[in-house]
Amino acid sequence: MSGQSITDRIAAAQHSMTGSAISKAVCKATTHEVSAPKKKHLDYLMHCTNELSVSIPHLADTLIERTSNQSWVVVFKTLITTHHLMMYGNERFIQYLASRSTLFNLNNFIDKGALQGYNMSTYIRRYSRYLNERAMSYRLVAVDFTKMKRGIDGVMRTMSTEKLMKTLPIIQNQLDALLDFEASSNELTNGVINGAFMLLFKDSIRIFAAYNEGVINLLEKYFDMKKHQCKEALEIYKRFLTRMTKLSEFLKVAEQVGIDQVDIPDLSQAPSSLLQALEQHLASLEGKKSKELSTVNRYFTLKQFIRVTGFTK
Repeated sequence: MSGQSITDRIAAAQHSMTGSAISKAVCKATTHEVSAPKKKHLDYLMHCTNELSVSIPHLADTLIERTSNQSWVVVFKTLITTHHLMMYGNERFIQYLASRSTLFNLNNFIDKGALQGYNMSTYIRRYSRYLNERAMSYRLVAVDFTKMKRGIDGVMRTMSTEKLMKTLPIIQNQLDALLDFEASSNELTNGVINGAFMLLFKDSIRIFAAYNEGVINLLEKYFDMKKHQCKEALEIYKRFLTRMTKLSEFLKVAEQVGIDQVDIPDLSQAPSSLLQALEQHLASLEGKKSKELSTVNRYFTLKQFIRVTGFTK
């Protein structure tokens, strides 16, 4: 299928007659054409999020209503458009999405009547769950992890222990939802799913950067924590190591589909000596016999972790 369908043209014409520029732009961004939404339509909608005269609820609701379409192409492109506006639109767009009790309800979506319908429906369900989780994360912490200030004086590096313990699991959940997309390079077979994957790739880098900085902050505080905090922090760190492995697999797919290696960070594994140091310290707090590392060794082990896992993309 190529080009706009007759249905697309009729819908656009109807919106022109009723004077709904937003609805017309959404319709044009989410046609039946098997390609990513056109830049000019995304740019227009992004501009709309910055206009105070534009109703953000109307824009968001129009997109959400568009996902009731039975075509996998239309629904997938609607999700891409929504994701694009979350990333590049005015913050009040994601604020509104986060305020809704429900966002996308596509867990049972399936297009049985089109070529690639079954396969693409699987990724629509996964993608919608990620966007739901992205909005939920914003609701819980009132910040977009992909846009927060980074660096030694950034949000995650300066966060208190208590807030860090609450925030890191939220980042973990969002990253999990993203990595659950699980598309291999062989399954990125058209412009629509490729468009979604590119946005997910960009999010993955930014989310992990914030996640990584939060874990560095956590580890810097670890040896001064109380026993119950150390136990919780150790579990957070172990889950972090698992997600590093999953992210590495995701980035391999990005490399296979031609994303420039310059844009793909090298995720070297943290030294095993760090995990041993954390476990030994917790064991000592619990009164178990363990070989406690010296303060100097702790310092250099942590510095090694920061060197191999830290990146600024």
